[in-house]
Order: sequence, then structure tokens, then C-alpha cells
Amino acid sequence: MGAGSIGGSKGGRRRGRRSGSRPVMSEINVTPMVDVMLVLLIIFMVAAPLLTVGVPIDLPQTQAKGLDQDREPLTVSVNPKGQVFLMNSEIKIDELVPKLQAIIQARGGSTEERIYVRGDRNVNYGMVMQVMGRLSVAGYKRVALVTEVEQGS
Repeated sequence: MGAGSIGGSKGGRRRGRRSGSRPVMSEINVTPMVDVMLVLLIIFMVAAPLLTVGVPIDLPQTQAKGLDQDREPLTVSVNPKGQVFLMNSEIKIDELVPKLQAIIQARGGSTEERIYVRGDRNVNYGMVMQVMGRLSVAGYKRVALVTEVEQGS
């Protein structure tokens, strides 16, 4: 054994050194990042409509036009079982007036804000009227009923 074979390398090359034939690559490969971003885009496009669904209600249909709104409206929903929801959280009908009065105080004491009532088409008419009466007691003067646009006349 000679002195050249002590390190276990043959031919005089040492490990860790690059051969002079290929220069160092200094560009960033963005292809994997683009792939991940496209997958995330598709996931969010599919998931976004599912996130906007609140209380599942089968709204009645009318020929009235929609209203323009610049911020998220305050909504009270009544599902077919007669359960009442303020925004997306269930609330007992007896707690509706104090909660709404607290919202009025938190938003500057204005009762001119419009509140929307969403009632399932199969819910008892008296239940919707009971909710609307509570809204009036709470101080809301602008109550709107939410419907869907009538399909196929």
C-alpha cells in the first residue's frame, strides 16, 4: 500500500471538492412553490362557498330585488324546528331582546340599522311574528324579511 491509498480515494480526487466542469447553480427553483400555491388556491376556491353558509334555511321566493349592503348585516334566523339564531349562534327567544339591546349600545345606540329576519318557508308563521315582535321591543324599527329570487315564472 502506498501513501496515495491511505484515504481510500483513488485517482487523486478528494471528497467535497467540485469538479471544474459544472458551475454552482445560483438560481432558485420555484416550481415546487408554484405547485403548492396552485393546490392551495384550488382548496380555498372549493372551501370558500362552504364557509359562508350560516343556519341552513329554505327561504321563500319572491320577485323583489336585492338590497345593497356595505358591511355584514345583523340577521336573526328561524329554522324549521323553531330554533332562533342571532347571526350564526343559537339563542333562546327570551334572551333575544337583551342581546339586541346590548348590540345597539355597542354600535353607538342607533336603532336605524336594518336587521334581517330569515325564516324557513316551513316554519310556523306565528313564530316569525313572535321574533319580529321581539325585534320591535328591542328598538329596531327597520326590519327586513330575507327571501330568495323567484325561479321560473
